Amino acid sequence: MGNIFAIYKPILHGLMKLAGVRPQTLEIEPGTVMNFWVPTETNSKKSKPAVVFLHGFAEDGIMTWQFQVLSLARYYAVYVPDLIFFGGSITDKPHRSPEFQAECVAKGLRKLGVERCTLVGLSYGGMVGFKMAELYPDLVAAFVVTCSVMALNESVSDAGLGRIGFSRWSDYLLPGSVKGVRNIFEIAAYKFPHLPDWVYRHYLEAMFDNRREREELLEALVISDEDFTVANYPQRVYLLWGANDKIFDIESASNLNKQLGNNASVYHIEKAGHLVQLERPFVYNSQLKKFLASLSEDVHQD
Repeated sequence: MGNIFAIYKPILHGLMKLAGVRPQTLEIEPGTVMNFWVPTETNSKKSKPAVVFLHGFAEDGIMTWQFQVLSLARYYAVYVPDLIFFGGSITDKPHRSPEFQAECVAKGLRKLGVERCTLVGLSYGGMVGFKMAELYPDLVAAFVVTCSVMALNESVSDAGLGRIGFSRWSDYLLPGSVKGVRNIFEIAAYKFPHLPDWVYRHYLEAMFDNRREREELLEALVISDEDFTVANYPQRVYLLWGANDKIFDIESASNLNKQLGNNASVYHIEKAGHLVQLERPFVYNSQLKKFLASLSEDVHQD
């Protein structure tokens, strides 16, 4: 039997094309290439509001956001990049910080003609998104944050690792065994179904390329408490959270909401964990659409 994820990916990609997005490879700069899923119809790029989805650490962009793309592509110009060292995105540069990822995504969006967008970021993608919102306020109009933090400073990192019983993020996110892959999903999900070991083995074989570079990404992610400062974000920020997230729990969402001040609001989705967009896609998509619609109302009122 072939690897089920190797079989599923081309099926998923075909489904995404039917939904109205297609893959496009961009040279961000010499030595740095990113894969983006972009709107198939070029005229829709300007007529529809742009929404950019930033994935987490366990999967590439389209695997992470498949249900959201299917739900939104008809009404919005949807862009889904693979962050550097995920999917087809690579660099020969030594940079590994979220800031570098943010710069690459922003440059890619500019090349695609995106002048203004709403970001939707999950976990690692949320941290990249915060950097984008800070560095490119002219590009980022609003931001939906799911199960993430402004930055992974040491105290936040230690608390998160303590909740899931690991000492290093790479031990959790870059497993080398079937048991390790099972741990990822049992921790990240509210209630993960029982699956046979061969499913996890196929996932292990298919999803963890660029291991050394990804470990470097994780090392660059954690910063000292002294180096962390709360930036001033002019954007509206919507915290859309799995109420049962163990990695960044409800208290993390509450702390982030306080850090962001009056521009932020929070919504908890019950019976969902860190992978809320996959566990409860209908509820997630409904709340996401409400927020996106409210942005259009704000524009009309202005």
